[in-house]
Amino acid sequence: MANSVFNDNGIIYSQPQARALIRGLVWKLCLATLILMAIGSATRVMNAGLACPDWPLCYGRLVPMAQMNLQVFLEWFHRLDASLIGLGAIALMGLSWWHRQKLPSWLPWASTFALGLIVFQGVLGGLTVTQLLRFDIVTAHLGTALLYFMTLLVIGISMMPYKGTGNVGKLPWVGLTATILVYLQSLLGGLVASQWALHECFGMAELCMVMNSHLAGVVPPTLATLILVVMVWRTPTLDPLLRKLANWSGLLVLAQIALGVMTFRLRLQVELLTVSHQAIGAALLGTLVAFTVIALRDRKVAVV
Repeated sequence: MANSVFNDNGIIYSQPQARALIRGLVWKLCLATLILMAIGSATRVMNAGLACPDWPLCYGRLVPMAQMNLQVFLEWFHRLDASLIGLGAIALMGLSWWHRQKLPSWLPWASTFALGLIVFQGVLGGLTVTQLLRFDIVTAHLGTALLYFMTLLVIGISMMPYKGTGNVGKLPWVGLTATILVYLQSLLGGLVASQWALHECFGMAELCMVMNSHLAGVVPPTLATLILVVMVWRTPTLDPLLRKLANWSGLLVLAQIALGVMTFRLRLQVELLTVSHQAIGAALLGTLVAFTVIALRDRKVAVV
């Protein structure tokens, strides 16, 4: 019983069970957040950002059946998913504090930080509607969603059982550099999307600097990711999980470049390509976060 804790219904949770409960919730929230960002991208591409003219309700209702069409559905479902994620974040924080004696000491604070991001994200979501899709708010909305996604990944991966080989060398710092560069490039992409810079540049020769900044910004994160892949290939006796994550990072960055080129050439005319570009970018960021966290844990093995 030393490794057990009780909830308010008298149910006993062992330390592994408490960890598994938290970890399972975190992975569900990760998936829901990834879906949320994809839906948010589809909402923007389909010009549905203001399909619900009020907030937090939609046409003054929880479910606006009378006004329901594709655009209203996208915006309404985006809010529904965000609400469910918010409830999940509250549950994560509550469970983390309730079981804190059997969990890592940092976890309750990390879950509280995650909930703070969700509250801030909700405020930004409301301002996105009330301020009529102001580009800086829309970009901050995306940036906060990505930061929340990364926070969940750090929590989930840090709680995974892992032994490691202690042979990562400088890989954690290369992975961290690639992660930061991809995140910054994602924010640049958000600026391009929120200002419709591609259309403005091609149509009226305006905002071309914003668009060109995003195009030039492809180079640093791509190089950093490919350098990471090459270094992993050249590192002997590395944990197989790190090799897989590095290989996936390389494939995702190449896929992201291909989608970006097609999106650029087709001038955002194919909505699925644009949404896929956003989703693959988030997946690339998540993969690099996973690699970095595991590599840092592996590095501790060498230190010990």
